[in-house]
Amino acid sequence: MKVSSTHEAYLKEVKRNKLLVTLTRIGILVIFIALWEISAYFKWIDPFLFSSPSRMVKSLVSFYNDGTLFRHIFITCYETVLGFILGTILGTLVAIVLWWSKFISKVLEPYLVVLNALPKVALAPIIIFWAGNGTSSIIIIALLISIVVTIISVLSGFNEVSEDKIKLLKTFGANKLQTLNHLIIPASIPTLMSALKINVGLSWVGVIMGEFLVAKEGLGFIIVYGGQISQLDMVMMSIVILSVIAYLMYVLVAWIEKKVS
Repeated sequence: MKVSSTHEAYLKEVKRNKLLVTLTRIGILVIFIALWEISAYFKWIDPFLFSSPSRMVKSLVSFYNDGTLFRHIFITCYETVLGFILGTILGTLVAIVLWWSKFISKVLEPYLVVLNALPKVALAPIIIFWAGNGTSSIIIIALLISIVVTIISVLSGFNEVSEDKIKLLKTFGANKLQTLNHLIIPASIPTLMSALKINVGLSWVGVIMGEFLVAKEGLGFIIVYGGQISQLDMVMMSIVILSVIAYLMYVLVAWIEKKVS
């Protein structure tokens, strides 16, 4: 199929704009890192308080040479991914139950509102006491932070599906399960993907918060430990690693969204 010159010019313009955006993003990052390093070198900022890229690299190399770097990263990623998956699956299943039964939905609505408004960190000491001082507590905290938001988001998506379409399926003899499988879930894919994107951030928040309280390994533990011994290079290094991994996890979810849309 022959592409018209106008359409070809349009495609070139789109590619050019994408390239410009990418180069601009990279340029901003490079300039920021360079200014940060220069400012620390000439003592425009206190390198002890603000660290610097070179000091963070030295800290990274030190952890790598100790053989503990990837261990800490793996533990935090494992807890985050597990909390993310559990929060998404359980939250979606609860949303399906609430959509299925309007009675249960109305009964549980005020409890969901309260749980959503409640700072989950307030429950952390109780969770630690129940689940123990370990990985289980961290995963449960991450789960609690993401599950309520998932329930509310997915249920809202379910309820926004056109009533006319639901009635049309009923006139053709579709039962509730068939309506759910063939209309509600497919129509709510954008909402499910949005919930996944939100859960990426919430899962990281839950895991790091849990590691602050109980962990003996993981990136959250390094942040707390570095602060306790006044090694802010270690703290900044961990934050940068967290930022990179969280971004990659978000990109993966965005890629999945494109595949299922």
